[in-house]
This record gives sequence, C-alpha cells and structure tokens, in this order.
Amino acid sequence: MKALITGATSGIGRDMAVILSRMGIDLIIASRDTKKMRQIARRLPVHVKTITVDLSKESHCYFLYEQTKNEDIDILINNAGFGAFGYSWEVPLETECNMIDLNIRAVHILTKLFLADFRKKDRGYILNVASSAGFLAGPLMSTYYATKSYVLRLTEAIHEELRQSGSNVKITALCPGHVETGFDARANVRHSIGGVSSYKVAKAGIDGMFGGKVVVLPGLLMKLTYLGEKCLSEPLMLKAAYHAQSKKG
Repeated sequence: MKALITGATSGIGRDMAVILSRMGIDLIIASRDTKKMRQIARRLPVHVKTITVDLSKESHCYFLYEQTKNEDIDILINNAGFGAFGYSWEVPLETECNMIDLNIRAVHILTKLFLADFRKKDRGYILNVASSAGFLAGPLMSTYYATKSYVLRLTEAIHEELRQSGSNVKITALCPGHVETGFDARANVRHSIGGVSSYKVAKAGIDGMFGGKVVVLPGLLMKLTYLGEKCLSEPLMLKAAYHAQSKKG
C-alpha cells in the first residue's frame, strides 16, 4: 500500500508516517519544509517520496495531485492545518484567509480529487484531521473552530454517500481535543491546557480509518466531553467554550 500525508513534518502527521511505515506502507509526504521531510524520510523503514508544497495556495493543491495521481495511492491523510488565538477583530484578516485556504480549501480539493480516483477502483481510505473544535463554536479561536466544523461535516456527509452507494471507499474524520504538538506556538496560545500525546491520537486515527469509522474521538475524556456537548444548550456551550479558551491567552 501507499499513503499520501500532508503536514507530516511534526505532531500527528509525523507520527502517522511512523505508524504507517511500521506497517510496511510506502509514503509520500507533502509540506513546505523540505529539510524536515528529508530528515523524516531517512529515519523511516520504507520508501518515502517528499513533495514541497504550500497547500494554502490553490495551485499547489492541484500540483500535488498531478504529482501523485499515477502513484496508485491507497490512503490520503489530510493533516496540514493551523489555528490562531485571539478576538476576531484582533487576528489579522490575512492570517484567517490563509487558515481557511489551508484548513478548508486544500482539504476539499484533495478529498474531491482522490475520492474520484478511489471510487473508480472501488477502494481507498481518506482520513481528514478535524478536531473536537468542529463540534461547537469557539470564541477566541472563531475561524479555526469554523474551519474544523467544515471538515467534520464534509467528511460525515461523504461517508454517508459512500455507504448508501455501496462503495468500498472509506472516509473518516479524526477529532482530537488538545494534543501535545507545535500547534499552540503557531496559534499564539501561551497557556495550553494539558493534552494527550500526538502518537496516541495518530494511532487512534489510523485504527479508526482502517476500521471504517466515520468519526474518531481519541481518549475517554474526549468522548465524555462530546456527550456533554450534546446535553447542554448552545448559549451555555458558548460561555463554557469562551471560559476554556480565555485560559490560553
């Protein structure tokens, strides 16, 4: 098998690359950081191809597909993404537009293109890294939460379409809570709340993907939080979300 992973130079994406390589799955990893990709590739026990792209640029999304469409990809993992902390009027518009381009448009383009290929051969897996943020609105990280809601709902809808059509193609949304990665630094989060290891999240995502799950919620705490969200009113959830996010500033 062969997998394409975006954003594989750190955190969840890097750990997914490690896990899949240990399963004997060859890899294509894509990110902006050529040096880090090459360092990772040298440490993995399988054939690894690296492609340098900035997926916040639409043309690079299509370039990545053109470079890999004949590689007989079995697994697409859309992991690249970032967040930004602060009041909506404080976060630069350019930052938010860049986030939307990477977190939404790149995921949508690559999902759409590889989904068509996977359906033709009636096999393949797509794992979209969303977030627990996708289940609710997120004051102080409003755009990030909104982007992850898009990824989650898109994935859920496609999953049902595939199921109803009898397709063997599988698509899964990974929705972790706070993860111990470099995400906080890029998002300008100064006081992060304790999280789980990126390896555990990556393992849960891959297991869930191969198991055909529509949504993967890593960890008992995340599952309990999700159930709590279903029982509370929207106004109360907004207040709770603001309170939790305000501790990060």
